[in-house]
Amino acid sequence: MNWDLLEPLFIIISIDIILGGDNAVVIALASRNLPPEQRNKAIFFGTGLAIAARVLLTVVALYLLQIPFLQLIGGLLLFYIAIKLLTDTEETDHIKAGDSLAAAVKTIVFADIVMGFDNVLAIAGASHNNILLVIIGLLVSVPIIVWGSRIILHMMDKFPLLIYFGAGILAYTAAEMVKEDRYMMQYMEEFPYIHQWFAVIMVIIIITLGYWINKRKGTAI
Repeated sequence: MNWDLLEPLFIIISIDIILGGDNAVVIALASRNLPPEQRNKAIFFGTGLAIAARVLLTVVALYLLQIPFLQLIGGLLLFYIAIKLLTDTEETDHIKAGDSLAAAVKTIVFADIVMGFDNVLAIAGASHNNILLVIIGLLVSVPIIVWGSRIILHMMDKFPLLIYFGAGILAYTAAEMVKEDRYMMQYMEEFPYIHQWFAVIMVIIIITLGYWINKRKGTAI
Protein backbone atom coordinates (compact mmCIF):
# COMPACT_ATOMS: atom_id res chain seq x y z
CA MET A 1 0.00 0.00 0.00
CA ASN A 2 1.34 3.44 -0.94
CA TRP A 3 0.71 6.80 0.71
CA ASP A 4 -2.17 7.58 -1.67
CA LEU A 5 -4.08 4.73 0.00
CA LEU A 6 -2.68 5.09 3.52
CA GLU A 7 -3.52 8.79 3.84
CA PRO A 8 -7.29 8.47 3.24
CA LEU A 9 -7.38 5.26 5.31
CA PHE A 10 -5.71 7.06 8.24
CA ILE A 11 -8.19 9.94 7.88
CA ILE A 12 -11.18 7.55 7.74
CA ILE A 13 -10.07 5.69 10.89
CA SER A 14 -9.41 9.00 12.69
CA ILE A 15 -12.86 10.32 11.72
CA ASP A 16 -14.50 7.09 12.90
CA ILE A 17 -12.78 7.24 16.28
CA ILE A 18 -13.20 10.99 16.86
CA LEU A 19 -16.89 10.96 15.88
CA GLY A 20 -17.50 7.56 17.47
CA GLY A 21 -17.59 8.77 21.06
CA ASP A 22 -21.33 9.46 20.95
CA ASN A 23 -21.96 6.11 19.29
CA ALA A 24 -20.06 4.38 22.07
CA VAL A 25 -22.28 6.15 24.60
CA VAL A 26 -25.38 5.05 22.67
CA ILE A 27 -24.25 1.41 22.83
CA ALA A 28 -23.66 1.65 26.57
CA LEU A 29 -26.98 3.40 27.28
CA ALA A 30 -29.08 1.17 25.02
CA SER A 31 -27.84 -2.03 26.64
CA ARG A 32 -27.57 -0.90 30.27
CA ASN A 33 -30.86 -2.55 31.40
CA LEU A 34 -30.03 -5.97 29.92
CA PRO A 35 -28.71 -8.90 31.95
CA PRO A 36 -24.90 -9.24 31.68
CA GLU A 37 -25.16 -12.34 29.47
CA GLN A 38 -27.29 -10.45 26.91
CA ARG A 39 -25.28 -7.22 26.96
CA ASN A 40 -22.45 -8.57 24.79
CA LYS A 41 -24.97 -10.02 22.34
CA ALA A 42 -26.68 -6.64 22.03
CA ILE A 43 -23.32 -4.96 21.42
CA PHE A 44 -22.27 -7.60 18.88
CA PHE A 45 -25.51 -7.68 16.85
CA GLY A 46 -26.22 -3.96 17.19
CA THR A 47 -22.71 -2.97 16.12
CA GLY A 48 -22.67 -5.49 13.26
CA LEU A 49 -25.95 -4.21 11.83
CA ALA A 50 -24.83 -0.61 12.41
CA ILE A 51 -21.64 -1.25 10.41
CA ALA A 52 -23.66 -2.75 7.55
CA ALA A 53 -26.03 0.22 7.58
CA ARG A 54 -23.07 2.63 7.70
CA VAL A 55 -21.45 1.00 4.65
CA LEU A 56 -24.73 1.12 2.69
CA LEU A 57 -25.31 4.77 3.61
CA THR A 58 -21.73 5.63 2.62
CA VAL A 59 -22.21 3.95 -0.77
CA VAL A 60 -25.35 6.06 -1.27
CA ALA A 61 -23.43 9.18 -0.17
CA LEU A 62 -20.61 8.39 -2.62
CA TYR A 63 -23.15 8.14 -5.42
CA LEU A 64 -24.94 11.35 -4.42
CA LEU A 65 -21.67 13.30 -4.22
CA GLN A 66 -21.23 12.72 -7.97
CA ILE A 67 -24.24 14.95 -8.62
CA PRO A 68 -23.20 18.51 -9.60
CA PHE A 69 -22.65 20.89 -6.67
CA LEU A 70 -23.38 18.20 -4.03
CA GLN A 71 -19.65 17.75 -3.41
CA LEU A 72 -19.46 21.50 -2.73
CA ILE A 73 -22.59 21.43 -0.52
CA GLY A 74 -21.29 18.36 1.33
CA GLY A 75 -17.99 20.10 2.00
CA LEU A 76 -19.71 23.23 3.34
CA LEU A 77 -21.93 21.06 5.54
CA LEU A 78 -18.86 19.25 6.85
CA PHE A 79 -17.30 22.59 7.79
CA TYR A 80 -20.42 23.21 9.91
CA ILE A 81 -20.13 19.73 11.46
CA ALA A 82 -16.47 20.45 12.36
CA ILE A 83 -17.53 23.66 14.16
CA LYS A 84 -20.38 21.79 15.87
CA LEU A 85 -17.93 19.11 17.08
CA LEU A 86 -15.85 21.83 18.76
CA THR A 87 -18.71 23.77 20.33
CA ASP A 88 -21.58 21.32 20.93
CA THR A 89 -22.10 20.10 24.49
CA GLU A 90 -25.36 18.20 23.89
CA GLU A 91 -25.77 15.14 26.05
CA THR A 92 -27.17 11.77 24.99
CA ASP A 93 -29.33 11.14 28.06
CA HIS A 94 -32.42 10.94 25.84
CA ILE A 95 -31.35 7.51 24.52
CA LYS A 96 -33.75 4.95 25.98
CA ALA A 97 -32.41 1.72 27.37
CA GLY A 98 -33.88 -1.39 25.77
CA ASP A 99 -35.58 -3.87 28.10
CA SER A 100 -34.97 -6.78 25.72
CA LEU A 101 -32.19 -7.90 23.38
CA ALA A 102 -34.21 -6.98 20.26
CA ALA A 103 -35.14 -3.56 21.66
CA ALA A 104 -31.53 -2.77 22.57
CA VAL A 105 -30.25 -3.83 19.13
CA LYS A 106 -32.98 -1.75 17.45
CA THR A 107 -32.03 1.30 19.54
CA ILE A 108 -28.32 0.90 18.79
CA VAL A 109 -28.88 0.59 15.02
CA PHE A 110 -31.46 3.38 14.77
CA ALA A 111 -29.48 5.81 16.93
CA ASP A 112 -26.28 5.00 15.02
CA ILE A 113 -27.96 5.80 11.71
CA VAL A 114 -29.46 9.06 13.00
CA MET A 115 -26.31 10.21 14.79
CA GLY A 116 -23.92 8.84 12.17
CA PHE A 117 -24.82 11.26 9.38
CA ASP A 118 -21.75 13.40 10.04
CA ASN A 119 -19.61 10.26 10.06
CA VAL A 120 -21.03 8.98 6.76
CA LEU A 121 -20.58 12.32 5.03
CA ALA A 122 -17.01 12.75 6.29
CA ILE A 123 -16.01 9.22 5.31
CA ALA A 124 -17.58 9.56 1.86
CA GLY A 125 -15.53 12.70 1.31
CA ALA A 126 -12.30 11.17 2.61
CA SER A 127 -12.57 7.87 0.70
CA HIS A 128 -12.25 9.35 -2.81
CA ASN A 129 -14.84 6.87 -4.13
CA ASN A 130 -12.94 3.84 -2.79
CA ILE A 131 -15.51 1.76 -0.90
CA LEU A 132 -12.80 -0.76 0.09
CA LEU A 133 -11.15 1.97 2.19
CA VAL A 134 -14.51 2.66 3.84
CA ILE A 135 -14.96 -1.00 4.80
CA ILE A 136 -11.36 -1.41 6.05
CA GLY A 137 -11.62 1.81 8.05
CA LEU A 138 -14.86 0.70 9.70
CA LEU A 139 -13.55 -2.79 10.47
CA VAL A 140 -10.45 -1.31 12.13
CA SER A 141 -12.10 1.55 14.01
CA VAL A 142 -15.45 0.13 15.17
CA PRO A 143 -13.94 -2.50 17.52
CA ILE A 144 -11.75 0.27 18.97
CA ILE A 145 -14.84 2.44 19.51
CA VAL A 146 -16.95 -0.36 21.03
CA TRP A 147 -14.42 -1.93 23.36
CA GLY A 148 -12.39 1.21 24.06
CA SER A 149 -15.29 3.64 24.35
CA ARG A 150 -14.62 4.48 27.99
CA ILE A 151 -10.94 5.12 27.25
CA ILE A 152 -11.76 7.26 24.20
CA LEU A 153 -14.28 9.40 26.10
CA HIS A 154 -11.90 9.72 29.07
CA MET A 155 -9.04 10.78 26.78
CA MET A 156 -11.23 13.40 25.07
CA ASP A 157 -12.29 14.79 28.46
CA LYS A 158 -8.72 14.81 29.76
CA PHE A 159 -7.09 16.06 26.56
CA PRO A 160 -9.52 18.47 24.83
CA LEU A 161 -6.92 19.09 22.13
CA LEU A 162 -7.98 15.74 20.64
CA ILE A 163 -11.33 17.34 19.77
CA TYR A 164 -9.49 20.14 17.97
CA PHE A 165 -7.41 17.53 16.15
CA GLY A 166 -10.60 15.78 15.06
CA ALA A 167 -12.18 19.04 13.94
CA GLY A 168 -9.02 19.77 11.95
CA ILE A 169 -9.33 16.42 10.17
CA LEU A 170 -12.97 17.16 9.34
CA ALA A 171 -12.06 20.63 8.08
CA TYR A 172 -9.30 19.15 5.92
CA THR A 173 -11.71 16.57 4.49
CA ALA A 174 -14.33 19.27 3.85
CA ALA A 175 -11.77 21.42 2.02
CA GLU A 176 -10.76 18.47 -0.15
CA MET A 177 -14.43 17.84 -0.99
CA VAL A 178 -14.90 21.48 -2.02
CA LYS A 179 -11.72 21.36 -4.14
CA GLU A 180 -12.83 18.16 -5.86
CA ASP A 181 -16.22 19.55 -6.88
CA ARG A 182 -16.06 19.68 -10.68
CA TYR A 183 -17.33 23.25 -10.81
CA MET A 184 -15.01 24.56 -8.11
CA MET A 185 -12.06 22.73 -9.63
CA GLN A 186 -12.11 24.71 -12.87
CA TYR A 187 -11.97 27.99 -10.94
CA MET A 188 -9.38 26.92 -8.36
CA GLU A 189 -6.99 25.59 -10.98
CA GLU A 190 -6.63 29.16 -12.25
CA PHE A 191 -5.20 30.09 -8.83
CA PRO A 192 -2.65 27.35 -8.00
CA TYR A 193 -1.59 28.87 -4.66
CA ILE A 194 -5.17 28.97 -3.42
CA HIS A 195 -5.72 25.40 -4.66
CA GLN A 196 -2.55 24.25 -2.88
CA TRP A 197 -3.14 25.99 0.46
CA PHE A 198 -6.95 25.98 0.65
CA ALA A 199 -7.17 22.94 2.97
CA VAL A 200 -4.53 24.29 5.38
CA ILE A 201 -6.17 27.73 5.50
CA MET A 202 -9.61 26.22 6.19
CA VAL A 203 -8.24 24.01 8.99
CA ILE A 204 -6.75 27.10 10.66
CA ILE A 205 -9.99 29.08 10.19
CA ILE A 206 -12.25 26.33 11.59
CA ILE A 207 -10.07 25.64 14.64
CA THR A 208 -9.66 29.37 15.35
CA LEU A 209 -13.41 29.98 14.96
CA GLY A 210 -14.24 27.05 17.23
CA TYR A 211 -11.79 28.30 19.86
CA TRP A 212 -13.24 31.82 19.65
CA ILE A 213 -16.81 30.52 20.07
CA ASN A 214 -15.77 28.39 23.05
CA LYS A 215 -13.93 31.35 24.57
CA ARG A 216 -17.07 33.49 24.33
CA LYS A 217 -19.04 30.65 25.98
CA GLY A 218 -16.34 30.33 28.65
CA THR A 219 -15.51 26.73 27.68
CA ALA A 220 -12.22 27.26 25.80
CA ILE A 221 -9.23 25.19 26.90
